[in-house]
Amino acid sequence: MALDAKDLRDKTADELRDQLSSLKKEQFNLRFQQATNQLENTARMRLVRRDVARVKTILNEKVAEAASAGAAANATTEA
Repeated sequence: MALDAKDLRDKTADELRDQLSSLKKEQFNLRFQQATNQLENTARMRLVRRDVARVKTILNEKVAEAASAGAAANATTEA
């Protein structure tokens, strides 16, 4: 079950950080299973890695959006 970017955009930054943390933990556990030859679904590693990238991308978009909104607000108050 891959994460959908539309659903991620509806979440807050804190929710995204929590999601990222849980994905990182899952990624660690999957790597550990692979190292001990206990990993059954190797495709899951790829999905988790891409989900991590997807969450990071959305987080960076939100940070950039907040920065641009703050810069725009400063420009209007200074003008």
